Amino acid sequence: MGEGSESIQVHVSELQVGMYVSKLDRDWLETPFLMQGFLIEHPDDIDTLAEYATYVWVDAVPEPRQRTPERPAAAARKSVPPARKTTSYINKIPAREEHRQALGVYRTARKLTRSLLDEARLRGVIDTQGAKETVRSCVDSILRNPDALIWMTRIRSEDEYTAEHCLNVCILAIAFGRHLGLSEDALEELGLCGLLHDVGKMRVPTEILNKRGSLTPKELKTMRAHTVFGRNLLMASPGVYRGAIDVAHNHHEQMDGKGYPRGLAATGISEYTRIVAIVDAYDAMTADRCYASARPTTDALKVLYQARGTQFDEALTLAFLKCVGLYPPGSLVELKNGLVGFVLETSQRYRQLPKVIVINRGELPLERQRIIDLSLIEQGKLKRDFLIQRVHADGHLGLALKDFQRQGLVLKH
Repeated sequence: MGEGSESIQVHVSELQVGMYVSKLDRDWLETPFLMQGFLIEHPDDIDTLAEYATYVWVDAVPEPRQRTPERPAAAARKSVPPARKTTSYINKIPAREEHRQALGVYRTARKLTRSLLDEARLRGVIDTQGAKETVRSCVDSILRNPDALIWMTRIRSEDEYTAEHCLNVCILAIAFGRHLGLSEDALEELGLCGLLHDVGKMRVPTEILNKRGSLTPKELKTMRAHTVFGRNLLMASPGVYRGAIDVAHNHHEQMDGKGYPRGLAATGISEYTRIVAIVDAYDAMTADRCYASARPTTDALKVLYQARGTQFDEALTLAFLKCVGLYPPGSLVELKNGLVGFVLETSQRYRQLPKVIVINRGELPLERQRIIDLSLIEQGKLKRDFLIQRVHADGHLGLALKDFQRQGLVLKH
């Protein structure tokens, strides 16, 4: 709600597209809405509001609230989803059952990714077959249940940032593609694009790549050249999927034409490139890097939301927010009652009420940990003080996911 504006209370049945909702009859934290206050842009927004509130407050303005005036060429920046037959997926097994297998998949894929990047650094080519095998194993796990492998992307090692980041972008891009209904073949293509998007960094000097302070203009120019290095390296590698070359070259282009290396207009940016750009930024923001600390997932999602339509494709950004949700698997969360834990599995029906592994701080090695299904709150079987109050960056509160995974997390059913 803008400064000095007034709001009026209305029943959700009276809502219309164009109204700006500034307050609910319940705490925003009890809902899946990312922003505290938003414009109703589609009838689906009203349906979602009706699931969580009876009355809301809207800005009392003479005309329905409008978006900020669009910048030139805004229409070209808006994504028009390509006409395609989408595939519907279901989780074949619970996340906890997929965890053991996903851990093996992730460890093997991480080892193969390191090998791929080392070969790129030393020989200037990519092991195309090895890359495809890595991606196929990730697709298989994500098709069974994406939450388990997404959990693995939260296990970080700053010393192996580039390899882990490439693999994580691969995994998150596949999971996002599954959410969008892409075919299995398309998921493999998209996964390859994610895995190889930053391969050009293998040609950037390590003293620049790992520099903790700000880069000089000359160093920044070299760093940005990784997009061209990546294109050239992949073009020299036999059998590489052509779309991966495009993504490696263009994943830092922006919808407003202010990206690099070429400042492409939105119409020149492919769908896979738009997807990887979003996932790349999200994974980078939520990781500890040599020059920046990890952000909580909620902060990263807000940055993406604010940059929709300018830096990132608007429709795909909004779809990614729905795909990831406020509390992705592996997130470190604090409940209203003071308990803390890691999100194990999301709920398809109640996205704001996941299953959480409650961690008893200071208990290492781990004993059997308790899993709490927060969706029981909606059924009246669990007190409301079990609602999530805030999300922390991994490692905060003295709790790092990798430490618990290393100790052999045992899930108590």
